[in-house]
Amino acid sequence: MEGGIPVADTTAFKECFSLTWKNPYILRLAFSAGIGGLLFGYDTGVISGALLYINDDFKSVERHTVLQESIVSMALAGAIIGAAIGGWMNDRHGRRTALLVADFLFFIGAIIMATAPNPALLIVGRVFVGLGVGMASFTSPLYISETSPAKIRGALVSTNAFLITGGQFLSYLINLAFTKVPGTWRWMLGVAGLPALLQFVLMFYLPESPRWLYRKGREKEAECILRKIFPGHEVDAEIRDLKESVESEIREEGSSEKINLSKLMKTKTVRRGLVAGVGLQIFQQFVGINTVMYYSPTIVQLAGFASNQTALLLSLVIAGLNAFGSIVSVYFVDRSGRKKLLIISLCGVIVSLGLLSAVFHETTSHSPMVGRIETSHFSNNTCPDYNSAANFGRWDCVKCLKASPDCGFCASASNKLLPGACLISEDNVKKSCHGERREWYTKGCPSKFGWLALIGLALYIIFFSPGMGSVTWIVNSEVYPLRFRGVCGGIAATANWTSNLIVAQTFLSLTEAIGTSFTFLLFGVISVVALFFVLLCVPETKGLPIEEIEKMLENRPALHFRFWEKRSDLLEKTQAV
Repeated sequence: MEGGIPVADTTAFKECFSLTWKNPYILRLAFSAGIGGLLFGYDTGVISGALLYINDDFKSVERHTVLQESIVSMALAGAIIGAAIGGWMNDRHGRRTALLVADFLFFIGAIIMATAPNPALLIVGRVFVGLGVGMASFTSPLYISETSPAKIRGALVSTNAFLITGGQFLSYLINLAFTKVPGTWRWMLGVAGLPALLQFVLMFYLPESPRWLYRKGREKEAECILRKIFPGHEVDAEIRDLKESVESEIREEGSSEKINLSKLMKTKTVRRGLVAGVGLQIFQQFVGINTVMYYSPTIVQLAGFASNQTALLLSLVIAGLNAFGSIVSVYFVDRSGRKKLLIISLCGVIVSLGLLSAVFHETTSHSPMVGRIETSHFSNNTCPDYNSAANFGRWDCVKCLKASPDCGFCASASNKLLPGACLISEDNVKKSCHGERREWYTKGCPSKFGWLALIGLALYIIFFSPGMGSVTWIVNSEVYPLRFRGVCGGIAATANWTSNLIVAQTFLSLTEAIGTSFTFLLFGVISVVALFFVLLCVPETKGLPIEEIEKMLENRPALHFRFWEKRSDLLEKTQAV
């Protein structure tokens, strides 16, 4: 029921373990499909660390912010196409086939990236990887949703979100493992082909979604699979509900399989499902999550930590918190409900972004000054812009770095917060700076507030992951009628990746144009809008069989503010149904 609180929901997490222990086949289906989430997460995380070393190998990338953003975001452009094609493929050829194709594309992309001799071919490999990730991103939770009992569906779909965050954590471990290995970023990106190959082999021996089979008239195959998933006393009722749902669809729509946008918009349940699903996907990106995941080492450096290894190590901690948040989601999503998790998540995200905005404002306004004596110590290596400046006394580290991509800041040897040197950003100058045991900065500046920025990032991830990170995909695997599930999932995933592309392609440019502080403040304002959207437009689907969700959407008001109900209200609604 909308906003309902089932009486037995306190045992949902235990029941999930009980059912999967009694019937490991369910867990096998969930984890095999969930490797698609691992691919998604690994690609999201690995590029953030690899980019630090791609900059070292390709100087054209280091000097052009747009090229850095393109290497990150071309995978997202591929994901947009992959999600759009995947929606059609899911409905036409099935969920299993779509995952197999996604794995093949991802594997090819990983090989191209690992062997790329120049930035152009690296971008081509990123597009192939994006095509695979786009297909898998919504097919994996959809497959899990359609092969899971209703009581534990949320927890099992959350395993996909856990594997996304687990993939991100794994990517940072891989990044750290290869920092001292020749080829660094090539190994980081190439290893991604292994989980794609593993899932291809596993999915080759697993069945198609029983709900998709039933919709295609292959009832016997569907019933055989459902009997492996559901206990004997429940399977007949599940088959009966599925049969009634399909027959109702055929009576409404006729036997035609053709689906167009007009038909989607004219169907009230689909329209309401799309508003909730697509809206959540867009807001998931515009609250800034993938700026943290794609650029977390860069953000750590902006906070004042200069070393690549230090930035990667601290980013690993952030990724670990992200994975922990997904475990929290597995526990609470069938216990507290989808909507409450989203609301708590967004409230925490708003506070965290406010803290980040304040910290980065203080970081930039208390930047170490540039000292003429410190700069002249490095003889002819002074940054040309500093040499031609009218007023040396007003130059600080931030002004030095903003003056030109060819400028870097060498901190004071005694205390990095004291005046340092504004120098040419070249490898030999960087080595000279390090040779005197000084820290070299090209992205951010030394700051005593750096650890506060890390706390802000940690809080952001802790709140985002269990709610907006996990629940968005769960809701999208539940709210669409069976006949439209593939195409609607494709539309929602396309919206997600399009939003992801916009954020990834503009983040570094925004930080340069308006500053890191105002960039995070902008994300905070969007998070407030997202909170009101969830309160008004997102239904509660906890504990409902998939076939019942369509009935709930049909009768639910278009805007519904309340997200909790008294037990008496719930009992009245249950009796009415």
